[in-house]
Amino acid sequence: MPIKNKRFTPSFSILLFMSVIIFIFIAPSTLLQGFAPEQQRTVGLLVLAIYLWTASPLPTGAASIFLLAMMIGLNLVDSVEGAMIGFVSSALYFIMVLTILSRVLSKVGVDRVIASQLMRLNKRGPKAIIVALPIMMGLLPVLMPSAFARLKMLLPFVDRLNDSFGFSERSIFKKYAMYVIGVMNQNGTMIVYTGGGFPILAAQLLSDYQIADLSWTEWILVIAPPLWTVLIVVNIFAWHYLKYAHGHHEWNQKGSGAAEEEVRLENRSEKNRFWFVLVTFVIMILIWAFTDSRQLPILLPPMLLLVVYSLPGIALLDNSDIKAFDWENFLLLGTSFSIGILLEENGTASEIASRMLGFLPEGVGMLMNIIFVAVVIFLFRMIFVVPSSAIIVIFPVVISYANITGIPGLSLGFLVLMIVGGTNIFPIHSPTSYFAFQTHVLSKKDHYVIATFSTLMFIMVAVIAAATYWALWQ
Repeated sequence: MPIKNKRFTPSFSILLFMSVIIFIFIAPSTLLQGFAPEQQRTVGLLVLAIYLWTASPLPTGAASIFLLAMMIGLNLVDSVEGAMIGFVSSALYFIMVLTILSRVLSKVGVDRVIASQLMRLNKRGPKAIIVALPIMMGLLPVLMPSAFARLKMLLPFVDRLNDSFGFSERSIFKKYAMYVIGVMNQNGTMIVYTGGGFPILAAQLLSDYQIADLSWTEWILVIAPPLWTVLIVVNIFAWHYLKYAHGHHEWNQKGSGAAEEEVRLENRSEKNRFWFVLVTFVIMILIWAFTDSRQLPILLPPMLLLVVYSLPGIALLDNSDIKAFDWENFLLLGTSFSIGILLEENGTASEIASRMLGFLPEGVGMLMNIIFVAVVIFLFRMIFVVPSSAIIVIFPVVISYANITGIPGLSLGFLVLMIVGGTNIFPIHSPTSYFAFQTHVLSKKDHYVIATFSTLMFIMVAVIAAATYWALWQ
């Protein structure tokens, strides 16, 4: 589900646009004094991109094409191909292929079968669901590489479970479940780099900047300890906060059993399709887990699987599935990659990183440098609505800072990943949290209290991990 740019009043939009234009004209003689002319134009392009992707009334796809045109018009690239370089990234096509493949899981009922297992716990009472739901959400990214698909899969079952327990429409149980499938769902995507578009992009950036070329299992070993630490702490906080803010329910009561419904496949053909898809998906995951991505590109298995599902005798995919892909987001990500590459290649990222050092006293230790970078990442993340574009643009600046200060690149690379991916203060910061917020089950206060605590925990744990655990993997 794409997030639409937030629309402001015409007068505010005009004021913001004029501010961007004024910055572009006066910054070269003030804030950007000392930058090369090409670097000044690049910073101006970056400011324009932030405006177009966040506050502009221009559609995201059209804004992205305009930015590509500006790269050419400002003479920041030597050719049209230079502006389009971001679209050759394998991460874009990995996201596209996995998104299309995830549609097959829904077509054959894998999502309904998985979600229905929650219903079998309803006779054990809501406590069993409260424990099982976050565990399920922490494991599902391995099989379902789409946070929004996971939300859509579980949302109707949460409604039915809430009804089976006899709770109100905005019960504590439902509020907590909405937090899990809305906010935690998005955060948990990072557990594997095939779990969604955001970690796929992060893995590609780590490889492109020659920081690390982690295998599927190595990624889990690096990210799991800090990520699961945050998720456990925030889940406990969310549950106790909701109980404190909204009172208690009779948690010992049992479900009525009326809502318990195990999804059954109607005929042999449906069963065969179900098991064929499930087995082939598991085989693909095992190939990722037990093969060297440098010998067997990680994009190859899903590409071949997409072709297999499209064969006439199988016909699980057709052209309508390709057309249904979010091409507007594809343009945004490709353009973000082009801008990120431009920042790195013409030295703008290094110059910004050098200026950042001026904000710290000389001789500060690694921990203070990491804390400073964490604050910069957070502030930058708050500007962008889409986390994927945020990480692509900020990544070269942070890595340049790592090279200047001597901080391990992997530490700062995963610091960017954790903070950008873990910041969900505003509902629009991720599709799933925005959708969950729009249901009005969680009040504004509920969302902002939980999301703010979650973001602070992500920043704190990421800083500690960057200074200790991740440094061991360099």
